[in-house]
Amino acid sequence: MINLQAPCPGLPYIIKREHSTLKKFPAASSFIAETMAREIHLIRHGKTQANQENRFAGRSDEPLCREGREQLAQLAEQCAGMGLTALYAGPLLRTVQSARIIGGRCGLTVHEAPGLIDIDLPHWDGLTKEAIRRRFGDEYPTWLASPHTFHVPDCEDLRAVQQRAVAQVAAIAAAESGSVLLVTHLIVARCLLLHYRQQPLSRFRTIKVANGEVARLL
Repeated sequence: MINLQAPCPGLPYIIKREHSTLKKFPAASSFIAETMAREIHLIRHGKTQANQENRFAGRSDEPLCREGREQLAQLAEQCAGMGLTALYAGPLLRTVQSARIIGGRCGLTVHEAPGLIDIDLPHWDGLTKEAIRRRFGDEYPTWLASPHTFHVPDCEDLRAVQQRAVAQVAAIAAAESGSVLLVTHLIVARCLLLHYRQQPLSRFRTIKVANGEVARLL
């Protein structure tokens, strides 16, 4: 089991790398039968400057903007009443910062969850949506109209994102016995919610998760 004790008062919350926990993932098909966690919620990280400027952040290390920090401070108050026992975040700065704000209010250490990282489309990172449209006009229309069929060589597609995110959630659930909160990204959140609602990836754009919004996963 993971040690969930909060750090000493006055010390910053840290990311604990639980590599031994995350090395072997249960098969996704066996997850519901084997899960130990009582319930799992997820949130999308707080707002960033990339969100404000309509840029594709991807794996760039965008920090929270002022509005994003305020969003998470309000959300942390809500989370304080949820009875959370464990807190996990993807490794990028915006998810880590979001989780630390919640962890500070709830007395929880933030555990790193590499499988919750954003999609890997490196040639799009940091670009505005309009710049992507101009520079990669053969890719972007498919991403908008039919994201479940989108595929670019040497990049992740939605199926790959969903598979590694589901595997990560399965590993976390097997390690926990209480109420868990995951901090992740919009694309990952959509893929996870579709999986556990048993809906196809073709419904990707029907899933709405705002910055700083909580959604029940299990």
